[in-house]
Amino acid sequence: LEGAVYAASDAVALIDYFKKYNIRVDSGFAPYDKIWKDRPAIPLNKAFILPERFSGESASSKINRLLEEMQARDCDLTLLASLDMIAWLFNLRGNDIDYNPVTVCYAIVSKNETVLFIHPQKLTPEVTEYLQGEGIILAAYEKMADYVKKLSPDSVKGIFITPNKINYQIYTSIPENCTVHEATVHPVDQLKAVKNETEIAGFRRAMQRDGVALVKFFYWLDQQLQEGKPVTELDVSAQLKAFRSEQDYFFSESFETIAGYGAHGAIVHYAATEETNAKILPEGLLLIDSGAQYLDGTTDITRTVSVGPVTDEMKKDYTNILKGNIRLAMAKFPKGTVGMQLDILARQFIWQEGQNFLHGTGHGVGHFLNVHEGPQSIRMNYNPAPLQPGMVTSNEPGLYKAGQYGIRTENLLLTISDKTTDFGEYYAFETLTLCPVDKKIIDWSLMDEIEIQWLNAYHQKVYDLLNPSLSIKEKEWLKNQI
Repeated sequence: LEGAVYAASDAVALIDYFKKYNIRVDSGFAPYDKIWKDRPAIPLNKAFILPERFSGESASSKINRLLEEMQARDCDLTLLASLDMIAWLFNLRGNDIDYNPVTVCYAIVSKNETVLFIHPQKLTPEVTEYLQGEGIILAAYEKMADYVKKLSPDSVKGIFITPNKINYQIYTSIPENCTVHEATVHPVDQLKAVKNETEIAGFRRAMQRDGVALVKFFYWLDQQLQEGKPVTELDVSAQLKAFRSEQDYFFSESFETIAGYGAHGAIVHYAATEETNAKILPEGLLLIDSGAQYLDGTTDITRTVSVGPVTDEMKKDYTNILKGNIRLAMAKFPKGTVGMQLDILARQFIWQEGQNFLHGTGHGVGHFLNVHEGPQSIRMNYNPAPLQPGMVTSNEPGLYKAGQYGIRTENLLLTISDKTTDFGEYYAFETLTLCPVDKKIIDWSLMDEIEIQWLNAYHQKVYDLLNPSLSIKEKEWLKNQI
């Protein structure tokens, strides 16, 4: 069992499983270097600092808030190995993992010192100056385990860890006589999920620029199809990236674009390849799930559009998914509400038809970080993390008919304070995503008046915010969509 590549929680579960069958697991066994030929080395791309004009808070301020959380848990040290947690805490970003602006490193935060374990080749003078100025000690990446082994009850009264987010090597380096507090959610994840005002403002700006890129794309797609020019699923991905890359602060895509035409749209995590790349014909539905990383925010949006005539069945399914999306977006709920309690709002109309989707309705979204983050979610199964003001969560009900078509409509939601009554605090959602939905597929006989009003108001907001950045023809196209 190579401890560096297994989460501690997974390794412990695996070892316990094998013990039932009297199979010994050697935690020192490291086979991958021998059996994995041409195994890539740890990336040494340069890290960089996300300026506080984007992050809204200094690293030292975040560290102090973390230490307060540690003290409340009777701990004075925590081990960090989750790259997005370290990135947020230290305002540190990188380019080591596709689509996720993180850099490979470890960290330890304690009342006595904060240490970042990172390959020195990854550091620039600017990064070093910022981190040291924030009171962060820099150490070699491979020294993390040695540091942990030297901990003792005399030096630390309590160590806080999340076993699902540190590897087994670090986990087993903790001396047995140290007091360890384990949890499934780390305070950094809780702090990171609640965006500050600077981050929220950045999200809104990023959504606006992303919306401009999307309108340019959909206008281009319409023109291509009307003129009978060939368009494939890979063309869709390439053109979306091209339009987004023209926008200020663009860094990368936030995940591999899902462009599924026809039956491919029914494959939830489909990604076109040269072998599967379908030509888009002038009929049916095209599902596009895509997103971008901007320095001031992360986007994730899905639109299902008609590229030609559609059936009544497609219209009914599309409308029921849209209604669920709108009803969730309109929700108002008391403080302490968890995602499972809201999930039915998105599924209610397809449940009435005996239909369902088996992915989550919503996931947390990082600020110029991972497009999927916790602790909150909206899904059928219970997750104890409540939705709080400042959290950004997706709203993405879908319906998939194998061999036929798929439908998903996704916007990002910001949880906001709504009102305080005799019954307590109530929250609501602000829809951040700015892009029209395809009205040609809507079965208006299924839409309630309140849903129509919401959609009209949303489309008007989209037009008002995006049209100043569009060409005359693009403005005309957008006006026709609302």
